[in-house]
Amino acid sequence: MEPEFSMKLVSRTEEFRDDIDRLSFTFDGIVYDPLDYAWAPHRQYLERYVHPGVPVFFLGMNPGPFGMAQTGVPFGEVGAVRSWMGIDCAVGKPAVEHPGRPVLGFGTTRSEISGKRLWTLMAERFGTAERFFSGHCVMNYCPLVFLDGGTRARNVTPDKLPFCERRALESVCDRYLSDILRMVVPRFLIGIGKYAQAKLEHVASALRAEGYGPYFVGSVIHPSPGNPQANAGWAEKTVSRMKELGAWQ
Repeated sequence: MEPEFSMKLVSRTEEFRDDIDRLSFTFDGIVYDPLDYAWAPHRQYLERYVHPGVPVFFLGMNPGPFGMAQTGVPFGEVGAVRSWMGIDCAVGKPAVEHPGRPVLGFGTTRSEISGKRLWTLMAERFGTAERFFSGHCVMNYCPLVFLDGGTRARNVTPDKLPFCERRALESVCDRYLSDILRMVVPRFLIGIGKYAQAKLEHVASALRAEGYGPYFVGSVIHPSPGNPQANAGWAEKTVSRMKELGAWQ
């Protein structure tokens, strides 16, 4: 069953990538799609670490410039992806590259703090990546990185896009998320941050109307250093919250 599941998952993600590529944005900056230039490690991640029937499904918002933007893996802090997950692939370049945020792939020397916090917790609690992913799935809602046109190349989140463009993007992302939830069949849907929780609640509501579920939807604090709540005791707060939600013992 697993090879058949992986083939279906990869095929649906390729379709998702193509749908995303057909979108257009008037965003005043540069857009990266790691599903294009970092497809090899992303495919490895899907084939090795996304399994049907896991009870807990974590959802992030979109890639960080030093995480998935470099490695193709959700919250893909390079050290964790290479050493803990055992993924290390050649990564290409986006069609247009911001000089302030070059894509160096697994050669990047910058660490993504969000990913480092997330995967350090999971490694400490579960030991191996195989053990963690046997009961959990981690995905991103939107695969795109939005970098403003300034010299600092600041990360812009999808909720800041013009309304019509945001709705077109969310429509594509909602369809993909809905299909992934149908395939994985989790019970606990955990947004990493409130935006991701809202997306899970929206899609889960539609799925419940079709007879899917039951789903238990909640969220944990986003581990970004830009979030003041995450900068002291994020791991402890997350463990406590997961136990409160009933997702962890």
